[in-house]
Order: sequence, then structure tokens, then C-alpha cells
Amino acid sequence: MGLIANLLYILGIGVVIMITLNIINVLQAGSKKPDGRTMEQILGKKPEKATYEDMERLSRSEKMQLFYAASTPELNEFNGEYQAKLLSGGVLGGSSAFFTHHVFPYGKLTLNTKWVGKGFQSTGANSGIGYNIFTQQNGRTLRIRIIDTSMVPTKIGKDGKRSFQINYSRLNSGMIHSMRDEVRKINNNLYIGAGYMGLGGGSMNPAPFALIGPPKPWVGADK
Repeated sequence: MGLIANLLYILGIGVVIMITLNIINVLQAGSKKPDGRTMEQILGKKPEKATYEDMERLSRSEKMQLFYAASTPELNEFNGEYQAKLLSGGVLGGSSAFFTHHVFPYGKLTLNTKWVGKGFQSTGANSGIGYNIFTQQNGRTLRIRIIDTSMVPTKIGKDGKRSFQINYSRLNSGMIHSMRDEVRKINNNLYIGAGYMGLGGGSMNPAPFALIGPPKPWVGADK
């Protein structure tokens, strides 16, 4: 009984720590309401000339303000394969990156994988499909984690705008079933996204990332 009690105590401490870290991460994202600044004011340069590096140097809260200030893209402009990069920040930034690169691909630990992109293809006026792209250390490229896309009102911000949504629910199970991404436009070759899933607090606790063009041709998901 002593061993079981000790294990339950350790488990309880772990749960408390994770809840605390998630609360801190939510607070570090700042207000869900836009503060009125434009993309240019947040970036310190015209958005047409912005790069991934300009977004990466922002704090977590500024990255979220940039998401709110960014424009709503058109669904049919997402066609092809885009490079993807995580945007750092927040107390859970490191663990989020580890999950994305090494657990997200298959739902189990894969230390030889890295998330590098997303592929999109529109299928209708407000519908599309796609997949995530990973590379392995042996040079192999994986096109897996199939997604559905559409334009929806945002759940991340309280700005009344729409976002390009990436929805994992139809063909993914486990933790990934609840995952959603929202994407907005900085310029023709740079987009800011924010992803979330139920286990991490949902839309209250988004993890920002970037999509970078110009896109390469659509290849299609692995069979």
C-alpha cells in the first residue's frame, strides 16, 4: 500500500505541475482581445517585407497580437506544400516543440522525426484537404496526419474575424482528434498560425507557428 500511495502522490504532484504550467502559458499569451495595433506597429516594419525571423523575435503575447492583427486569407489561396516552422515562446514552448516533432507524427515517441510543413488542396468553395509533412533522419519524407480545412469564426481570439481552420477530427484519433489550427495572413508568402488541442486547454492555450511560401506543388498524402 505504501508503494501505491507514493505513486499516487507523485502522479498528483505531476498533475498539479502540468496544470500550473498550462495556466502560466495561458497568461503569457496575453489578452485574447486585440490591442488595436496594426501588423506594422507590432512587427516594426511593413508586413509585406516581414519574414519568419521578424515574427520569431516577438514575445509570446506579441505573437498572439500579431495573429489578431493579421488578415483573413482566402481558402483557395492555400494550394501546395508550405514550409512550416514553430514560433517559440511561453513556459511550455520547449515541450510543445518536442511534442510536435517527436510525438505528433504517429502518436508515440519518434526521436528521428521533425515537422517541416503542411500541404493543402481546396475541394470546394469552403472546403479543402491536406496533410502534415515530416522528415526523418534517414532523409525520408512523410506526408501523414490528414486534415480538413475550411473558413470559420475564430475560437482563439475575441476579434470577430474568421480564420483558415485546419481540423484533425475526421481521420485522427487520440489526443490529435481534438487538434485544431487557425491560420491568418501576414503577406503572400508568410502566414501566422496557432494550434491547440483539448488536453492542453483548448483554444485558451494556442501554440503559434508560421507557414512559409511560395508553396511547392501538391504531392498528396502517403498511401
